[in-house]
Amino acid sequence: MDWKEILRRRIATPNNGPNKKKSEQELKDEEMDLFTKYYSEWKGGRKNTNEFYKTIPRFYYRLPAEDEVLLQKLREESRAVFLQRKSRELLDNEELQNLWFLLDKHQTPPMIGEEAMINYENFLKVGEKAGPKCKQFFAAKVFAKLLHTDSYGRISIMQFFNYVMRKVWLHQTRIGLSLYDVAGQGYLRESDLENYILELIPTLPQLDGLEKSFYSFYVCTAVRKFFFFLDPLRTGKIKIQDILACSFLDDLLELRDEELSKESQETNWFSAPSALRVYGQYLNLDKDHNGMLSKEELSRYGTATMTNVFLDRVFQECLTYDGEMDYKTYLDFVLALENRKEPAALQYIFKLLDIENKGYLNVFSLNYFFRAIQELMKIHGQDPVSFQDVKDEIFDMVKPKDPLKISLQDLINSNQGDTVTTILIDLNGFWTYENREALVANDNENSADLDDT
Repeated sequence: MDWKEILRRRIATPNNGPNKKKSEQELKDEEMDLFTKYYSEWKGGRKNTNEFYKTIPRFYYRLPAEDEVLLQKLREESRAVFLQRKSRELLDNEELQNLWFLLDKHQTPPMIGEEAMINYENFLKVGEKAGPKCKQFFAAKVFAKLLHTDSYGRISIMQFFNYVMRKVWLHQTRIGLSLYDVAGQGYLRESDLENYILELIPTLPQLDGLEKSFYSFYVCTAVRKFFFFLDPLRTGKIKIQDILACSFLDDLLELRDEELSKESQETNWFSAPSALRVYGQYLNLDKDHNGMLSKEELSRYGTATMTNVFLDRVFQECLTYDGEMDYKTYLDFVLALENRKEPAALQYIFKLLDIENKGYLNVFSLNYFFRAIQELMKIHGQDPVSFQDVKDEIFDMVKPKDPLKISLQDLINSNQGDTVTTILIDLNGFWTYENREALVANDNENSADLDDT
């Protein structure tokens, strides 16, 4: 048959046969129909073969949206009721006193010095008499945890009571922090923690001398320590569990002690003298009194011997406003330099030293920063030290996995991170390291002179 005839017949035939070309939408609809059909058959088959799948409880409940006011109020009220119930489950002062009375009454002789002891049998008797709230503390694993080297198989009554007090305190504090957890997800945002500390100030006798006008700066100073160390990824929130696990809250609540020594206050970041010291330094550096610090103003920090190269990196990497640093950013800077042995501080400084953003320091990076130290040495009339010698010392101290690269983890693992970073960013720090043997000898001579007198 001639091809012309075939073409004529094809044109004359209506386009509704099985070979009709389907549109893209029709193909998608057909695909969805087939998927639904086969999925339903498969799902039905599973239900028929295993009835267990029918009993899986719902495990995900979405959070109410901002416009769902009724659901949000319901959630807030239910959380408040839950926290109140948990609070009522805790031992109050009267119940704690009763527990101490029962423990003292059932102590097991002989005493070790002035330390009262109790054996497991009497331990269980006290548990029965102490009431249902105390039941959780009188478990065999608690007794075993506190059992040490007593030849009679007893534990210290005081140690056990302190254990109970600590547990009660932790639960009380967790409930207290949870009241500020607006999202109800087990973490506190910066504003949540600020509200908590602001309302805590009147309960801390050691802060009675603070003027109310300074409260906002105190709160900022206190909150920054929590977020600098507990939020290394800068997510803007901290788990309540992490707050309870670290020692910062203990340091803060230590200010309830009216007889806290001057030495303890000076070493406590949250004390009034410490907060005033940090804020006072900030004001002294701010020569133009605009409430911000320029690079030139920050260069006078400490002994005023940090290199310009390092300060350039600070202003490149840290949050600034028109090239100047605010108080919050300054606090991060201070926390990093005052705690150089801590991983979070090393992470902060390492990011500044990693000029190529490669995740490690190589010979080029070390030379880049140490060259500035050499220039400062010339300005101060000192003979520059060879970079090769310093580089070899740094690699010997750190002992990195890769002999040509130093990672952050290498610095942390070496326990020499504070020394290495100081050598690279601060002339005074480098001079102290370089003359460490002479300084130790002088200290020994001075000690000997004092002994002779």
